Amino acid sequence: MARATLALLSSAVASAAVAVDWAYADNTFHFPAFSSPSTPPLQDSSAGAAATGAGPPQQPPSPEETRVRNDNPRTTASGFDPEALERGAKALREINNSSHAKKVFELLRKQEETRQTELAAEKAKFQALQSQHETDRQRVIYEEQKKLVQQQAQTKAQMARYEDELARKRMQAEHESQRARNQELVKMQEESSIRQEQIRRATEEQIQAQKRQTEKERADIERETIRVRALAEAEGRAHEAKLAEEVNRRMLVEKANAEREKWVSAINTTFEHIGGGLRAILTDQDKLVVAVGGVTALAAGIYTTREGARVVWGYVDRILGQPSLIRESSRGKYPWSGLFSRAMSSLRSKGNNATTNGNGFGDVVLHPSLQKRVEQLAKATSNTKEHQAPFRNMLFYGPPGTGKTMAARELARKSGLDYALMTGGDVAPLGSQAVTKIHQLFDWAKKSNRGLLLFIDEADAFLCERNKTYMSEAQRSALNALLFRTGDQSKDIVLALATNRPGDLDSAVADRIDEVLEFPLPGEDERFKLLKLYLDKYIVKAGERKGGMLSLFKPQPQKIEIKGITDDILREAAAKTDGFSGREIAKLMASVQAAVYGSKDCELNSSLFREVVDYKVAEHRQRRMLAGGASGEA
Repeated sequence: MARATLALLSSAVASAAVAVDWAYADNTFHFPAFSSPSTPPLQDSSAGAAATGAGPPQQPPSPEETRVRNDNPRTTASGFDPEALERGAKALREINNSSHAKKVFELLRKQEETRQTELAAEKAKFQALQSQHETDRQRVIYEEQKKLVQQQAQTKAQMARYEDELARKRMQAEHESQRARNQELVKMQEESSIRQEQIRRATEEQIQAQKRQTEKERADIERETIRVRALAEAEGRAHEAKLAEEVNRRMLVEKANAEREKWVSAINTTFEHIGGGLRAILTDQDKLVVAVGGVTALAAGIYTTREGARVVWGYVDRILGQPSLIRESSRGKYPWSGLFSRAMSSLRSKGNNATTNGNGFGDVVLHPSLQKRVEQLAKATSNTKEHQAPFRNMLFYGPPGTGKTMAARELARKSGLDYALMTGGDVAPLGSQAVTKIHQLFDWAKKSNRGLLLFIDEADAFLCERNKTYMSEAQRSALNALLFRTGDQSKDIVLALATNRPGDLDSAVADRIDEVLEFPLPGEDERFKLLKLYLDKYIVKAGERKGGMLSLFKPQPQKIEIKGITDDILREAAAKTDGFSGREIAKLMASVQAAVYGSKDCELNSSLFREVVDYKVAEHRQRRMLAGGASGEA
């Protein structure tokens, strides 16, 4: 019963709603007549299907069917029947008053949701169809564009072929015209080349003449530069000596002032003590005369003694002292000075030099053939001294830093001779005193009981050709003095000259040379030995404490730790340092020592060693490039 009532109510509500929709849709109010109480109510499709379980859903009537003739006097002229609205309102009141009103409205809500769901599904289907249509449209557009691009590409290719054909024809025509012009140009060039060859030959002859003139002028300028440089070096050394003398003089003056102040204070104190005695002497005339005479006699005696001692000492120094030209010597300044030190040094040299570098030649590393030659000369010189035969003079030449001076020292030591070194640049600043100094030098050298090897470094500075225009009269006189003292073979002096330019020596000087030794740059084996030698000297023995009592009070230097420095690394460095002299290798190892002291842990490893070697090799190359550029500009 409740289900039937619910169906009835829902059918009435649906009929009323549909009637209102139709009326508003056609701008007229046509409602289907509600059923009277005596007639059964209308049922919608869903309600009827629910009540009876059969029958198709009802369709809303068309406007023509709903538009009926107005036979009822209560209807308006437009066909609106208010009774249907009244019946609908009555049905709504009945529904509202019914106990199943909530279920009716719930059913209506569910029907509306179902209809909304169906509409959403239809909308989604329509959107899918629309998307498919858009996809098809885009595919068609893409196909059309692809065909258009292909057509454009074909058109461009045809245009390119056409343009290429035109360019080929144009180039062929230009080549033909160019060939004709080239033939004319070749003919003109042949004629021009003949004329240019004639001009070139004339120009070449003129250039050669100017070049010879330039070479001559450059040689003159180079000789003048060497002279000026020698003079500048000599003046610089003289200036340094003067500055050193000034410093020593100031030190002596300060020391004398301090001594004077000390003695003045002592004298003042003494005079305070003897003041009473002086007052007593001054009051007595006889005592005063005796005191003044005694002081005068004492002052005269002191002055005479001092001046006499100065004269005697100057004479002794001139007769027995070392000449000022000598820069270094194994002999003392006086015959009695340095006896003990020379004896100790000779004992140490006998014990140490034999194991310095494994060849018994001290710190000198030479080519085996050159070393053998120097040892033969040392042995011959030693035998010559024993047999009282004349000594042979020698000439050492080669690049700077190749061991000429060190070889001369070792030759003198192994020969048992004394050794003295002077520099040719020291002669020019002496001026008119140069001749006197040369004679003093040879007189002093002849006083050696063992014989003396006189080594003159940079001999070309004052032993050059005498026909040079820049040679002063004093230098010419000094050269003549040396030639006079070396005219005969000596049994007391071995003259050893060293120069980088043997061709600049005077012919008379070259005539006095008996043995000529060339000192070339060290080879790879010699560089390897030098690296080992200076590694031991600058790195391994850098932190060792030297002997002597004074060294006990000095702080212990930090010892360098060596890691990974093998013979292979040293041979690699020897291969890289091609063109280095012995002095440059010594400077390289000194740079390695400085780099180690500059590091944090005072440690020498292979990477640091290679870094310093590469840097010094690059610096050596740069220096050679600069030297080559300077000589080219000169």
